[in-house]
Amino acid sequence: MSATIYSNSSFTDSPYGLKLQRTYTTDSAVTDIPAGIQRVYAIVIGGGGAGSTQTTGGGGGGGAGGYSAGWTYVANSVKVGTGGTGTSTSGNGANGGASIYGMVFAGGGSGALGLQAGAAAGATSAVSTATPNISYTGAPAGGSVGSAGTPAYATGASSGGSTGTLGGGVSTAGGSGVATTTGTQTGGSCARGIICGGAGAVGTTGTGNGGIGGTGDFYAGGTGTSGTGITFGGGGGGAGFSSAGATASANNGGNGGDGGGGGGGASTLGTAGSGGRGEVRLYY
Repeated sequence: MSATIYSNSSFTDSPYGLKLQRTYTTDSAVTDIPAGIQRVYAIVIGGGGAGSTQTTGGGGGGGAGGYSAGWTYVANSVKVGTGGTGTSTSGNGANGGASIYGMVFAGGGSGALGLQAGAAAGATSAVSTATPNISYTGAPAGGSVGSAGTPAYATGASSGGSTGTLGGGVSTAGGSGVATTTGTQTGGSCARGIICGGAGAVGTTGTGNGGIGGTGDFYAGGTGTSGTGITFGGGGGGAGFSSAGATASANNGGNGGDGGGGGGGASTLGTAGSGGRGEVRLYY
C-alpha cells in the first residue's frame, strides 16, 4: 500500500520534507551538524533598515532585509546581519547588515534616506540604496523608491499619503515621510511581502497620521500614531519573517519585526524605529 504526504507523519511543511534543525539569530560557529551530511537547505534573511527622523516633517521608513533560500555545502560558521539602529538624530537611517551561510546570501535593507524611504534589499549586494536590487534568482526588482511598480522581488516605496497600493514583493521598501508641516498629513504605508518595510512619518501642526508598516505573509505590520500636533505621527514597523512590526509611539517610529522588518520613521526629532535582526535557518 502506497503512502501519501497527507497520511504519512514523516512529511512536514518544511522545504522538501526536511526538518528545521537550527535557527541562528547572531553570528556563530556551526559545529553540531552530524557527520555525513554534506548539504543543507538554508533560508537566509538580512537585517532590516532603520527609519529616519527629521528636524521638521516626517522621516521615511526603513527597507526590509533580503530573503534567499537554497541548498549549500556545510559551512563551519554563519553570519547574521543586525538590524539598523534607529536614533533621534536627523539624517539617514542606518542600513541593515547582510547575512550569509555557505553559498546562500541575503543583503540588508537600506535605512531611510531622510524623507525618502529605504529600499528593500536584493540578495546580490550587502546593502541596497535608493533602488532595490535584483534577486539571487535573477528575478527583477521593482520600481525605485517613490515610484509605482508591478510585483517583483524587491519593490519600490510608497510616497506620503499612499496606502501601500504598489505591487507586492518578496521584500518590500519602506514608506516615504511627509515634509509638509501644516494641515492633515498621512505618512506612506507599505506594500505586502514576505518581509516588509517600515512606514513613513509626519510632523505637522495639524492632524498627523503615521503610516502603517507592511504586513507580511505571516505577521502584521505596526500601526502609526494619529493626533493633532507634532508629538504624533510616528510610522509603524514592518513585519519580519519571524514576528510582527511594532506599533509606533507618539512621534517615535515602531521597530521592525524580527527576521528583517524595516523600522518606522519618526517625526520632529523623535526616535526612529530600528530594523529587525536577520536570521538563518538550516534544514536537513
